[in-house]
Amino acid sequence: MSWGTELWDQFDNLEKHTQWGLDFLDKYAKFVKERLEIEQNYAKQLRNLVKKFCPKRSSKEEEPRFTSCIAFYNILNELNDYAGQREVVAEEIGHRVYAEIMKYSYELKAERKSHLQEGRRAQQYLEMCMKQMDSSKKKFERECREAEKAQQTYERLDNDANATKSDVEKAKQQLNLRTHMADESKNEYAAQLQNYNAEQHKHFYIVIPQVYKHLQEMDERRTVKLSECYKGFADAERKVIPIISKCLEGMVQAAKSVDERRDSQIVVDCFKSGFEPPGDYPFEDYSQHIYRTVSDGTISTPKPEVTRIDPKITMGKAKGKLWLFGKKPKWSLRMVSKVCWSVSHPAHGPALEDFSHLPPEQRRKKLQQRIDELNRELQKEIDQKEALNKMKDVYEKSPQMGDPSSLQPKIAETMSNIEKLRTEIQKNEAWLSEVEGKVSQRSERRHSAEANHLVAQGRESPEGSYTEDANQEGRIQTQPPVHTEFDDEFDDDDPLPAIGHCKAIYPFDGNNEGTLAMKEGEVMYIIEEDKGDGWTRARRQNGEEGYVPTSYIDVTLEKNSKGS
Repeated sequence: MSWGTELWDQFDNLEKHTQWGLDFLDKYAKFVKERLEIEQNYAKQLRNLVKKFCPKRSSKEEEPRFTSCIAFYNILNELNDYAGQREVVAEEIGHRVYAEIMKYSYELKAERKSHLQEGRRAQQYLEMCMKQMDSSKKKFERECREAEKAQQTYERLDNDANATKSDVEKAKQQLNLRTHMADESKNEYAAQLQNYNAEQHKHFYIVIPQVYKHLQEMDERRTVKLSECYKGFADAERKVIPIISKCLEGMVQAAKSVDERRDSQIVVDCFKSGFEPPGDYPFEDYSQHIYRTVSDGTISTPKPEVTRIDPKITMGKAKGKLWLFGKKPKWSLRMVSKVCWSVSHPAHGPALEDFSHLPPEQRRKKLQQRIDELNRELQKEIDQKEALNKMKDVYEKSPQMGDPSSLQPKIAETMSNIEKLRTEIQKNEAWLSEVEGKVSQRSERRHSAEANHLVAQGRESPEGSYTEDANQEGRIQTQPPVHTEFDDEFDDDDPLPAIGHCKAIYPFDGNNEGTLAMKEGEVMYIIEEDKGDGWTRARRQNGEEGYVPTSYIDVTLEKNSKGS
């Protein structure tokens, strides 16, 4: 199959076909370019999306801790890598496909132009030979007619008796001239005809088949190039499939790493204050007067006299046994609000070195974190000291390598840093031991309170009263309830005595329930010391009471000082 033999007379159609092939090549190049721009924009938008949702953290405190957050950020990292692979695809398509096809299209256009010009020149040369042959043919035909006319004139004069001899000779010479010219035209026509036939054979069997062969090869190379570009387009995608698969697998692994139980534990570790829950409210028996009235109107066996209980002693026992915080029940919910304020507003007020402004559990965590960081720094300094000592030994053994005394200032500085770090670690470990001791004591008191609460519930009397002594149950059940001043404690009519005074160093808004607002420089009475939770109970001159942060005030305790 050859265009030169099969399509010898289809020059115009072949010219149109090759032009269509080049147009199609340009069309595919435009497609590749637009696909390249889509990949680039896709990768750019993915990177912008990742940048938009990545955490903008400036300190370690803002680092994600929840497994769901960490998994999401890992997915963002994998997505960023995926965007990078899309950029690789775009770059590969740009270099291997688009650039190559544009270069090849330019070369094919120049080659096609050259082949078509060669074909046109051959066709023009054949047409020129044909014109020459046709011209010689017409000349030969014209000379033959002129010779025939001269022969007829000679024959007419030769047969005419009236014609002179000179006219006959003149007609004979003219006939001979025309005959000679006709013979020359015949020979010229024969030569031109032979030449045209030779050129036509060469044109249709050698020149044009060669030109068409080149056009056919060019068109076939164009088709092969398109096939290679199609394959290269797919290879650019196939090359990044393993890495993209790893990105997708990383996303799946990130999804599998989400642990809801661990996240719940992180919430506990983050917000646990270390305080104990508020204790139970005691039963307030308002029916004592009813029972007393009934007893007064009924004849019955006289009951043994009940000893009146000292309200102060009762108050002390009640405070020691009933309230887990050592405070009145009305302040229990306020204590909860104070804990919430402390945890949610750690930045309020000056941050103390021992973190005493934080709740116990949060303080323990901060101290443990600081100790871990100090230990890491200490290990770095120790490693640096060992390296300096080894270098010093090398210098001492080989003085040409360096002066051992030049390392002494650095060694001394490292030793000083080690001592400072060890001192700092011991100080923080002491604070940590103090906090852990308080937390364990609170835990023991809580378990003890729970046990007493369960035992007390088992010995409740029908009237709602109970006793801690099992042997006295019967005796207490037979005695009527005694109304003491202990009941008035819940009404908080009698203010607590002042044990000192304080001066506000910083202002405090006191928006939470149970807290007391104060202005900078304000002087108040202290009616209850800080129990280790970072709060002190104070009272204004007008009798308003509440809790204020201990770190916000300057406390002065006094003996035998009473409130107003």
